[in-house]
Amino acid sequence: MAGIKFGTSGWRAVIAEDFTFDNVRIASQAIADYLKEEGIADRGVIVGYDTRFLSERFALTAAAVLARNGIKAFYTSKPTPTPAIGYETVRRNAAGSINITASHNPPEWNGLKFSPYWGGPAPEEITSRIEEISDRIARSGDIPDEMDSDDAKRKGLIEYIDPRPFYLDRIRELADMRRIEEGGLKVIVEPMYGTAVGYLDSLLREAGCRVVLLHRERNPLFGGMPPEPAEGFLAETIKAVRSSDVALGLCTDGDADRFGIIDGDGTFIEPNYILALLLRYIIQSRGWKGEVVKTVATTHLLNRIAGRYGLPIYQTPVGFKHLGRRMVENPDITIACEGSAGFTIRGHIPDKDGILTCMLVAEMVAALGKSLRELLDELYREVGRLVFREERIPMRIDRERFAELLEGNLPDRLGGKRVMEIDRTDGFKFILEGGSWIGLRPSGTEPLVRCYMEAPSEEEIEAIHEDAEKLIAKLSKEVG
Repeated sequence: MAGIKFGTSGWRAVIAEDFTFDNVRIASQAIADYLKEEGIADRGVIVGYDTRFLSERFALTAAAVLARNGIKAFYTSKPTPTPAIGYETVRRNAAGSINITASHNPPEWNGLKFSPYWGGPAPEEITSRIEEISDRIARSGDIPDEMDSDDAKRKGLIEYIDPRPFYLDRIRELADMRRIEEGGLKVIVEPMYGTAVGYLDSLLREAGCRVVLLHRERNPLFGGMPPEPAEGFLAETIKAVRSSDVALGLCTDGDADRFGIIDGDGTFIEPNYILALLLRYIIQSRGWKGEVVKTVATTHLLNRIAGRYGLPIYQTPVGFKHLGRRMVENPDITIACEGSAGFTIRGHIPDKDGILTCMLVAEMVAALGKSLRELLDELYREVGRLVFREERIPMRIDRERFAELLEGNLPDRLGGKRVMEIDRTDGFKFILEGGSWIGLRPSGTEPLVRCYMEAPSEEEIEAIHEDAEKLIAKLSKEVG
């Protein structure tokens, strides 16, 4: 049995293999111990969950372990979006939150995500400490006790809550409901059987949109595919948009922190392009001049837009925990975003929010009266066209050895373009002449390299990708 390891978005594992009630008890006890160490356990913890198999049971187990430690658990009465849990954590000034979710992973997975009191992802120093405590508990062989949940409720140590009305109020403040209403949009909403049901569709209807809601029922198998709003998993939704007279298809993942956007003609819009359109729109509609915070693997369209409007750019390693930390340090941002469909804005929690993103896309289309493809054409006329692509290249080298080998084999050219600069913020990012770039990040869990590329044309992307494959094959050959 593998240990409890917290990645960028918490601990995830296959149900009944490593994601078991006993392991949830261990992780919850470790979080309780950590909060006691920090002296903030008396502030209580929000405990929420998604629509996966047994999620509410796992969440109630976590709440009962907290109660056994004298820590009050504010337990959500229904499956709740991750951003709503984050907002409730901040609103109540809780010590943090435990969220039972595996986000967009396949159906057989579940997970436990701990977020600190500021409502965003926990940084590595916190998750490492929780891992250490979890390991110590597991090695002891003593499974932590939990309080009987009915007893805990009577004693006030488990309180059922509904974060929905407070979160919806916040989204109403951040999105311009009047502008959406004036657009009179008809939209398809695709929550992928997840927690956005009753949130995104409700807000859009309130704003006067005609809403067609797909897959609103709870289905822990998610229709047999991961609840990830990527083009490859949205064939049915794209078909529905194409056969309807709607302006948009607005999609969220299982826990509603990521987005997927389909234009009215059925074209799936790459998330990086949505980030660029939203940045331009927010600058123009709100007049904000704060930092644009982005990860190293996110589109350079943002850099061009920021340069055009005089906004500073701040770049972080991959993972929203890094973006969230910057938001805590500097609340006066314009947006924080990553190319893997993560986005938030000034004044909101330091975590990605798929519901807010969809509302802002609806606002933008309603206010400007143009399709997303028309808006992209406008943007390209202003700052130039860039094509983004992400690929995965197989590799038989561990991360440390990969970095060592690549340092000794740094290319002068990729895709026929000179390497102008190398950025080592997270992996290796080669800035090429003519505005192209390629980022190489070895996976920490799979034998592959994540390859992020951007160039003015598909042909240039293909040439860069081909050279990257040759480079990685050469490095693999060196280790035999």
